[in-house]
Amino acid sequence: MPRALLSVSDKSGLVEFARGLVERGFDLVSTGGTARTLQQAGLPVTAIADVTGFPEMMDGRVKTLHPLVHGGILARRDRPDDLASAKAHGITLIDLVIVNLYPFVHAASNPDTPFDALIEEIDIGGPSMVRAAAKNFDGVLVVVSPGDYPDVLAQLDRHDGPSREFRFELARKAFAHTGQYDTAIASTLRTVVSSGVSGSGGFTRQASSGLPSTLPVELRKVRDLRYGENPHQRAALYEGFGTHPGFAVLQGKELSYTNLLDLDAAARIAMEFSEPAAVVIKHTNPCGAATGRDAADAYMRARDADSLAAFGGIVGLNRPIDAATAKAIVSTFIEAVTAPSVDDDARAILATKANMRVVVPAGPPGDAASDVELRSIVGGVLVQDRDVVREAHTSWPVDTLKVVTKRQPTADEWQALRFAWRICAHVKSNTVIFTAADRTLAIGAGQMSRVDAVRVARMKADTVRAGLLIGSAAASDAFFPFRDGLDAVAEAGSTAVIQPGGSVRDPEVITAADEHGLAMVFTGQRHFRH
Repeated sequence: MPRALLSVSDKSGLVEFARGLVERGFDLVSTGGTARTLQQAGLPVTAIADVTGFPEMMDGRVKTLHPLVHGGILARRDRPDDLASAKAHGITLIDLVIVNLYPFVHAASNPDTPFDALIEEIDIGGPSMVRAAAKNFDGVLVVVSPGDYPDVLAQLDRHDGPSREFRFELARKAFAHTGQYDTAIASTLRTVVSSGVSGSGGFTRQASSGLPSTLPVELRKVRDLRYGENPHQRAALYEGFGTHPGFAVLQGKELSYTNLLDLDAAARIAMEFSEPAAVVIKHTNPCGAATGRDAADAYMRARDADSLAAFGGIVGLNRPIDAATAKAIVSTFIEAVTAPSVDDDARAILATKANMRVVVPAGPPGDAASDVELRSIVGGVLVQDRDVVREAHTSWPVDTLKVVTKRQPTADEWQALRFAWRICAHVKSNTVIFTAADRTLAIGAGQMSRVDAVRVARMKADTVRAGLLIGSAAASDAFFPFRDGLDAVAEAGSTAVIQPGGSVRDPEVITAADEHGLAMVFTGQRHFRH
């Protein structure tokens, strides 16, 4: 009789699968909670302690680490000496290993999980059995995912048994599973620090004070994409172990590579604001952003900031989409929209635009390694902390900002400067943008000089209305290296400017601002976005 060893944390589909194995003549061996689940379902099962002759001990830390288990898994079926050793030592061969691991990722996702409890979620025997079975895949089937149960039963029903290709594919999944598990443990333990007190109570979890010396990355393909930025480029979406892949699609065509980039850019800007906010994105840059009384008001202001560019754009909102917002969105051709959620009435309205993608977050904010960003370069990977506009988290003025001109900003100008600064950080460098207190007016994105950025913004403003920028606030993501950029801002009509400062020519730029009667604020914080 073939033997199957079952020891699973995720028990979904377990009883049905085990019943299928019994029907196919398998003897079931199991551990702890898995054995109890099978017994309660009325299935015949042998406890692992009856196989090893030792009880499960040390709160379950030791139960499968035994030659009678691993010998049965690792014995090579085509080696007479292995089979002779197994017989001599009373080892029964194990033909099928069904194991998935302790829920370490679930425990680690809760920052309040005590360190002792976190350590107990590190599985030892499970990965050992998985790796042993995967190593000996020619003789042992290894199953780590309930999603594979139907295929395993189908393969067992083949006249010549499971194919070697199927066995090898299960082995590859098994090694990926244990690799992801170890990566999750290593990543989590990097956040643990010692207080110097003896015992496990002396360890606490906290945010890392620096980037790690090694960065294990294990990604699982979620799905292939139609293509990358261009049709000749292959592309796919991957997720990290225990994380969510960004967005869940409620309706519309399949998300493309560029859709996902634009949706990410839209979500980042919308979530900068606590008040109702909306943004319209084109090619990862905002063509309009605004706050409003509600989501519908914010969206219409953002759209109308550059209605020509908004055509075919990507919309991001930080409030649920209600019926009024949905009506406003479908009045324009929009490729995709993301929001925290969508009301039932709104879903019916959005459905009238069947091809428009409507997406919501796939998981809670803050997961998916949100504190760092990775970008590939030729022969390597760049890693950085995620840029957060922390200096704008409270109302202005605040002590961290420095007014460097003779004139102080007015209350209205402070509000406009704060709005402009939060948007500016998300626009491709070099950038200079012009805003009112609650909406963008013109955006000069991704230029080789700040003077050019101002010129682009003025050109776009002039297509809307002459004099649109008079009385506006302006923001530059990095310092003005010469006064010509500041002169161009003043000529456009701005009365208040915000920038990081830090140029050797700051005095020259400050003098220019005073000559024009501008109020200028230094943040001391640059926000390049390449």
